[in-house]
Amino acid sequence: MIDLRSDTLTQPTKKMREAIFEATVGDDVYGEDPTINRLEELAAEMLGKEAALFVTSGTQGNQLAVLSYCSPGDEIIVESESHIFFYEGGAISALAGVQPRVVRGIKGEMNPIDVRNAIRSQDIHFPDTSLICLENTHNRSGGSIVSLNNMEAIYQLAQTSSIPVHIDGARLFNAVVASNKKVKDYTQFCDSVQICLSKGLGSPVGSILAGKKEVIQKARKWRKRLGGGMRQAGFLAASGIVSLTEMVERLSEDHEKARRLADAIEDISGLTLVNQPETNIVIVNIEQTYKTNDEFLDLLKKEGILAVSFGEGQIRLTTHYDVSSNDIEQAIQVLKRII
Repeated sequence: MIDLRSDTLTQPTKKMREAIFEATVGDDVYGEDPTINRLEELAAEMLGKEAALFVTSGTQGNQLAVLSYCSPGDEIIVESESHIFFYEGGAISALAGVQPRVVRGIKGEMNPIDVRNAIRSQDIHFPDTSLICLENTHNRSGGSIVSLNNMEAIYQLAQTSSIPVHIDGARLFNAVVASNKKVKDYTQFCDSVQICLSKGLGSPVGSILAGKKEVIQKARKWRKRLGGGMRQAGFLAASGIVSLTEMVERLSEDHEKARRLADAIEDISGLTLVNQPETNIVIVNIEQTYKTNDEFLDLLKKEGILAVSFGEGQIRLTTHYDVSSNDIEQAIQVLKRII
């Protein structure tokens, strides 16, 4: 099967498997796992932050940030289709006891004026605005890149109001590579950032939360409270080190595959591109095929292609390193054949 459902479906590389096998480990809850410590130091340096914490997933990293910045009854500002709001099971309310203040964006970018207007004034009737969350790249906008100018404008107004900014950067390195920037160009405009090691970068498990030392210390305690204190987790961290040192630059290959796929889809009658992919996600409107999402996905599966539903009349195709250029050409032929 050619699996285009997500870049989370990659298998660890040979180098990762070797690193996992050879890792020196200790008890991370006691701070004694040397490979975990090395990964956290590496990540903090790369992201331009004082400290970093290895966590089980991107969702956990985001939730630890919210828990570390907020108190029950607070409010956080999120984009209307952000992962934190759309895909994390209402965890900000269930775990942190905070409510979302939703701002509708364009391709994941919130208008700074809208963000400023969403910040609560000091009034006994209102919750306190305690956090602003950005997402880069923006998943539901097809992996679109939130611009540095937009991030800077929101960060500056947040600083004026003494409100921290958190970046859900699950695919931040996709933005970095696609824009030919440095990761610190993006992370300078936030107080904390979460990056995934298992999306595109190939690790089997894990994400990083990075920020100021006091925030990461709070997050470490919240991680333990949530059952995320891992013991000999250096086996996982070893793979994460390979992800950060050897897997970032090659993300450009995934972007090229996505563009090839999108270019071909534009020429297939009955299919319409929803987005012009900036990174590795292609969203396709299939309404003109007069097939339901399930029917269309079933036809693809019978031809050896896996994709996912992405709202009514739309499917999502995601490229990654386990999908070759030949696989992309085969997927294109299948799409032409089943229309």
